[in-house]
Amino acid sequence: MSAAPRKPVVLAAGGTGGHMFPAQALARALLARGREVVLITDRRGGGFGPDLPQVETYRVSSGGIAGSGLLGKLVSVWNLALGTLQAGGLLKRLQPDCVVGFGGYPSVPTVFAASRQGLRILLHEQNAVMGRANKLLARRAATIATSFRPVRGLLAEQQSRAVLTGNPVRGGIAALGSRPYALPGPDDRLRLLVIGGSQGAAVFNGLIPEAVSHLPESLRRRLQVTQQVRVRDLEEVRADYAACGVEAELDSFFDDMPERLATAHLLICRAGASTIAELCAAGRPAILVPYPFATDDHQSVNASALEAVGAGWMMPQSSLYAVALAERLTALLESPATLAEAAAAARALAKPDAAEHLADLVCNEDGRNGGSDHDERERAA
Repeated sequence: MSAAPRKPVVLAAGGTGGHMFPAQALARALLARGREVVLITDRRGGGFGPDLPQVETYRVSSGGIAGSGLLGKLVSVWNLALGTLQAGGLLKRLQPDCVVGFGGYPSVPTVFAASRQGLRILLHEQNAVMGRANKLLARRAATIATSFRPVRGLLAEQQSRAVLTGNPVRGGIAALGSRPYALPGPDDRLRLLVIGGSQGAAVFNGLIPEAVSHLPESLRRRLQVTQQVRVRDLEEVRADYAACGVEAELDSFFDDMPERLATAHLLICRAGASTIAELCAAGRPAILVPYPFATDDHQSVNASALEAVGAGWMMPQSSLYAVALAERLTALLESPATLAEAAAAARALAKPDAAEHLADLVCNEDGRNGGSDHDERERAA
């Protein structure tokens, strides 16, 4: 008699790439194990695109309820309620083995509906601070997969259900972990990579060229800057670098980010969950400027976690001036050994098997990792 077909796994994600990237990585890991994967997102979610055409995508209503005024909150609550009903109908039809929520309000209706139907729920938290959606859903989860230890906002009674898996990164960046940090020699080019999320960080446009202009001439002659800049600002920023005699490659988007990371000696960047995970996977040192308006200031907590182990240097935007940044850049670029030590510390935080560990949790009937040696080591760390 043939075995009954295995039930699908539903992933609930949406919003920013910080939620979708780990969901996509888990989808790949599950598909490689022969599992059927379904994505439920909100009406704005783009899905996984042509790279994973075998993942069927459904969309339900959703809405955030933070900081939107009374009317906005009422509309959002209505959309969440409607989305929960829509997701409930989908789940009854799909009969999944497990529902995995990746945070963000697009995940809330599906996880709520799964809880009402008694389905097994796993949450993945990418940041060092529990996101509001995951905090709302945490008591409904059999397992909470985390990317940091500790995670602020995770209640004491939830700690026993938390498993440190790490945050999955793109395969091309994960592969960088096997490539050693290229320690710059005394006459080598010094490669500074500046990134600020999918649209760049506007504050970097004027600040970093000005800071670079304050560097000693001996460093400016060797410096090569690669910076992500919005299209409308490209020419202005390019002129600023030309004025201080520094070679700069600017673009609104780099589609070869693994190679850019591989050759970078130092980064200046935000401290979102995906950025932090990629820095660690690649083993690259960074000056971290947390986005000051991030929910619950979670980027500052992410950055602090790296700084605490010597893997980076946090410089809050509220007190960041060109001269101070120039002093920090000078000290670091003139000390390759310091950069190499930070690169090694970042690499030590990497969780290269994060997607596989998540898949282990999903595929185990009770949402754990079957008491494996890997899991026990993580709990004992």
